[in-house]
Parts: sequence; structure tokens; C-alpha cells
Amino acid sequence: MGDYLPVKGYETVSVYRRGGAVKLELNRPERMNALNKQLRIDLLAAVEQVGGDDEVRAVLLTGAGRAFSSGADLKDERNLTPDGHPDVYSVLTEHYHPIITGLREMPKPVIAAVNGAAAGIGLSLALACDLVLAAESAYFLLAFVNIGLVPDGGSSLLVPSRVGFARAAEMALLGERVGAARALDWGLINQVWPDAELAGQAEALCARLATGPTGSYAGTKRQLNRWLYEQMAGQLEFEAQIQQERAGSADFAEGVAAFAEKRTPRFTGS
Repeated sequence: MGDYLPVKGYETVSVYRRGGAVKLELNRPERMNALNKQLRIDLLAAVEQVGGDDEVRAVLLTGAGRAFSSGADLKDERNLTPDGHPDVYSVLTEHYHPIITGLREMPKPVIAAVNGAAAGIGLSLALACDLVLAAESAYFLLAFVNIGLVPDGGSSLLVPSRVGFARAAEMALLGERVGAARALDWGLINQVWPDAELAGQAEALCARLATGPTGSYAGTKRQLNRWLYEQMAGQLEFEAQIQQERAGSADFAEGVAAFAEKRTPRFTGS
């Protein structure tokens, strides 16, 4: 952990600090940091806490164990709509959207250090950060199509804003892994490091940014957000609406069943 010292954290998010630099570590390694209800609650609280703390001048987001985040936890308990379908709309709008916008609008630089998988909402978390560093073994995955869903968590905006339409469509429609080297070549991420060096390099960069001109960084983020993400709120809402439609589909039910049974899904297109 270098010079970063642990401070009071949360049940599923560990918090470390070095002066004005703070490291948030997703801490469900036994589930590859898949986001369940508790992790969503804890991460939102942590993002709001560091975002509102003027003494925090730079933030590093990473994952414990062998993954950054494998996405939403499909084994998590789900709330249902009145018609009996998973209520993904409420989860997105009440938990994920505030996290994503909190990272993007935080008036200080945020770095993602991606170790292992960044899939589904995990990919959105990484790309909502300002700079993305990855281990050589890391990979990035828009996994939604593999269970009959559509991109959410802002990924329908965050991915194409970095790599363009053609590559975004490839990631979203094919649902295949993009390795770290390819992600760097595409412009999806900023740096790739040997696995053993990632943590140290990311922590050093966070510490460097924490001693920089915080107001300049904040102004730059405002400029980039206005140019690239001014329509983010509308896009997040649009994603949530379409995802709720898909949550009631036969293909989604089949996709989740196939995932649980570790078999290839048999989609019918419905």
C-alpha cells in the first residue's frame, strides 16, 4: 500500500489516504468485486464523501484481489416491479447514476487502476474516471449482450466518446473481451503497466495530482464534460428505460439462467 494509510472505510469499500490523495478500493474480492446492494451503497457514500472533502485533491479507484469489477452481481437479491420483472430502473437511477455522475463531476482528478476484469458496470466505473491505468492482464468488456441486456451505467456514452462508433458498436454487439494492449491502442485507456507495477504507478500518479493545481484540474473537467458529456443525464435516463424493457424479456431470463448454469444461452430474440 506504499505510503497510503488505511482510514475508516465501509463494509465493502476500503479507504486509504496519503496527504491529499485518497484511494478507494472495491472490496468484494471473493466475487471479483461484483456490485451488490451493499457495495453500491458503500461506493456511493465513499464517492460523495471524497467529492465533498476539500482536503482530498485526487482520488484513485481500484479493486481488491484479481479484478477491478466484474459488473453487477447477478446473484444479488432483486427488487421486482409490480408486473414481476426485475426493477433495474430503480437500481440504475438511485445507485449507479449518482456514482457515475459523482465521479465525472467531482472537482478533482480521478484515476482508475484496472487490475483484471472491468466488465459491465465495472467498465462504466473505470471510464467515468479521468485517467485509466491498466495491468497488462486486464481486460474490458461490455458484457450486457451476453445476457440479453443493453449497455447501461453511461457506457453507451462513455465508450464511444473514447473509441468512436465503430469500436463501441463492436464492443456492445459482440460482447467480447478487449485486452489492455488493444484498449490502449484504441484509446479506451491511458496507460498499461506490468501487473506487479500497476498499483505503485497508480498510487504515485494520484499523489502527484494531489500536489497539482486542483482548480485547474476542476476547470478542465468542466470543459471536457461540457464538450463530451453535457447530455449525460438524458442518456443515463434513456439507458435505464431501455434496460427496464429488456429486464422483462425472455432473452434476459434465459441469459441469467445460462450464466448460472454455465452454459451457452439459447436466445429467441424476444
